[in-house]
Amino acid sequence: METPYLTSDLPGIGGQIKVRPEDFIVEEIPLYEPSGNGIHCYAHIEKRGIPTLAAVNVFAKALGRRSMEVGYAGLKDAQAVARQTFSIEHEGHERIAALKLPNIKILAVKRHTNKLKIGHLAGNRFTVKIRRAEWSLPGGSPSEAQTRAAAVLARLSRTGVPNFFGMQRFGMRRDNHLLGLFLLRDQSKEFLTRWLGEPDESVDHGSVLQARRHFANNNLELANAHWPGHLRDERRALSILARNPGQWDKAMRVVDIRLKRLLISALQAHLFNELLRMRLGELNKILPGDLAWKHDIGAVFRVEMAEDKVQIEQARCDQHEISPSGPMFGYRMTQPQGTPLEMENQVLASNDLTLEAFQGPRAYKTKGSRRPMRFFPTEVQLSTGTDDVGPFLELKFVSPPGCFATVLLGEIMKTDVPEQ
Repeated sequence: METPYLTSDLPGIGGQIKVRPEDFIVEEIPLYEPSGNGIHCYAHIEKRGIPTLAAVNVFAKALGRRSMEVGYAGLKDAQAVARQTFSIEHEGHERIAALKLPNIKILAVKRHTNKLKIGHLAGNRFTVKIRRAEWSLPGGSPSEAQTRAAAVLARLSRTGVPNFFGMQRFGMRRDNHLLGLFLLRDQSKEFLTRWLGEPDESVDHGSVLQARRHFANNNLELANAHWPGHLRDERRALSILARNPGQWDKAMRVVDIRLKRLLISALQAHLFNELLRMRLGELNKILPGDLAWKHDIGAVFRVEMAEDKVQIEQARCDQHEISPSGPMFGYRMTQPQGTPLEMENQVLASNDLTLEAFQGPRAYKTKGSRRPMRFFPTEVQLSTGTDDVGPFLELKFVSPPGCFATVLLGEIMKTDVPEQ
């Protein structure tokens, strides 16, 4: 499941990111500015050291509202300083502006006519400090690290950055996609066994680790007692299983539908990554039958099978106007033709899936879509410096919405990049 590097032949600089939250700053670039009128309040916030969904819960609780009433355009890194916007309907402007929340600062409040939804973004602006890189080793220097990073960036400016989903899409235990697969296969026992059990000391800690151990040993009452109180779905599912042994389907019904949809999307991301690995060596090559992504409008068109037509589109691909697209599998997803279709069918078959599986009752009618296989960062700046923590290499860039900064950083560092 590790993400391969497109620039594997170029040396990385090593190092670490997120030594402290200020080392990783991300700011949303809005798709539109709030008009100043309407029934929705847009709160521009700065969060520090917590995930977006946790910030949503804190924000909603402070207002006495449900978390599902809060709109947001995208999920932002936890161990970072992130500036993003929340929306909420029928709430007082002054009340929101006066909120004092842990790890969250209200920067501005303005009204608009609609709720923010996922994808209402033009992009994200990043400022990242990489510390403890190659220059901290004998014979290394900041200039050497900058030279190496510049060479990687120069290559990627020509080929594009592989548009892999970062590991955070798959959760702390890196198994969200497997849970999504069990959902699609209607395998309630397998889902709950993995969701509530299978302890892993490398990621599970404290009472959660104890709860998983008790579940694995079939001590359901003890498992229930150890799950933290805020994890209500886990506790409810365990209560049902303790009272009704073997009633796996009944226990599954208490799992939040929003979590189930998140797990299905993680499965889609995993399958997309599989297909992208297959085409990584020819990331910037258009194939006959491809569904090519138009970067200017975010839509796809079918590449004709005739060789002369492919050559015309390849020229546009070389100019970064278009790119091959990959599948976010769903029952209504447009499919390519020829070799691209064969490759996508191979990915489905290797996971014992069909497009129709995404229409089943546990798939929540996942329609599917397409995603570009590469992206092009803009406004890229590279520099070195020193602060109270020590020397650093600083990278600034803007990426399109839905693209993962950690994939670009991985190409530069050639080492594990923390995702949370």
